[in-house]
Amino acid sequence: MNNQRNFCSLEDVSDLADGLALIRHSLHRYPELSNQEQETAELVADKLREWGYQVSRGIGGYGVVGTLKHGNGARRVGIRADMDALPIQELTGLPYSSQRDGCMHACGHDGHTAVLLGAAWQLARTRRFSGTVNLIFQPAEETGFNSGAERMIADGLFERFPCDAIFGLHNHPGYPSGTFMFRPGPFMAACDTVTLTIYGKGGHAARPHLAVDPIVVASSLVMALQTLISRNTDPTEAVVLTVGAFHAGHAANVIPESARLELSVRSFAPDVRRMLETRIRALATRHAESFDARVEIDYVPGYPVLVNDADETEFARQVAEELVGAEHVVAPFPAIAGSEDFAYFLQQRPGCFVRMGNGDSAMLHNAAYDFNDANLAIGAAYWTRLVERYLAR
Repeated sequence: MNNQRNFCSLEDVSDLADGLALIRHSLHRYPELSNQEQETAELVADKLREWGYQVSRGIGGYGVVGTLKHGNGARRVGIRADMDALPIQELTGLPYSSQRDGCMHACGHDGHTAVLLGAAWQLARTRRFSGTVNLIFQPAEETGFNSGAERMIADGLFERFPCDAIFGLHNHPGYPSGTFMFRPGPFMAACDTVTLTIYGKGGHAARPHLAVDPIVVASSLVMALQTLISRNTDPTEAVVLTVGAFHAGHAANVIPESARLELSVRSFAPDVRRMLETRIRALATRHAESFDARVEIDYVPGYPVLVNDADETEFARQVAEELVGAEHVVAPFPAIAGSEDFAYFLQQRPGCFVRMGNGDSAMLHNAAYDFNDANLAIGAAYWTRLVERYLAR
């Protein structure tokens, strides 16, 4: 098993490409939002059973785990794919476009699921490993909080399906298909969501002196919040504070009673994350008071920083170099301000979250996005080889 020729190559899975594309297109045609992945889970479970896996369903919602044991090896490895879609109206015009209005696979989770199913297929038919493989198909990655990863863990995922290490993958538009990207340590940001509701005093637009205009308060606060990055955060720290929504008023001649701001706050260090919450709360409160208004703050902690284990990241990088060559591997890859609930798995077990180039596609969470089918066999070969190599260590 130490001879690399015994481990999966791209040629070994070339015959799976068409079948995986059919699976992926079916998933894409019938997407399901977070916590609604019933049909997707059924398709996954049916395929896994067909290939001889022990299948467990209903883990943390619609989560599915396929377990395959072979030989007498004691090691256990977990590979995870996410399954949910997004509330976006698809505009690709593809023949397999979403048949569900206002819902599409705009982040490539259909591709992630199909890639892992490809690995399941190859591992089952070759069984060139000794140990236990747990293939984890996770619901509700896109929720931002109370996610599928949290709920699967709370439902006893690692007690029921022990893993010595866990690995996950996400596609990355803008890099060539089949390119793999790695970074040890903090890789993806923590993300918190904040709603600031400012209450003033409504009135007539012609008599602003008799009102307390919450739109003026909120507008001023939008600008003040940016000083938390420029003046409260170490310039060497990566932080993003975005006001993504501003809701207020309904008529030009009416000063409304309230205004609402919705913020996305992203950071890579726990102390910076705590500082931002403290300062946002204080700044919003005092800013509103200075205008004789008041503010209600709903601060919702989201996913933590995703931290890749150094040893497992180096191992995952080596597997990629063996499979596609060093020229198709980028390491270290820059940290990413996006967030990922795979971070919760990495808090429980050592492992690595990998990025894989999606070619010149639309960006993620875009109505024109589509997963690159050229990655299906490549990703399947990568997961297969990683499992074979990990269980042979």
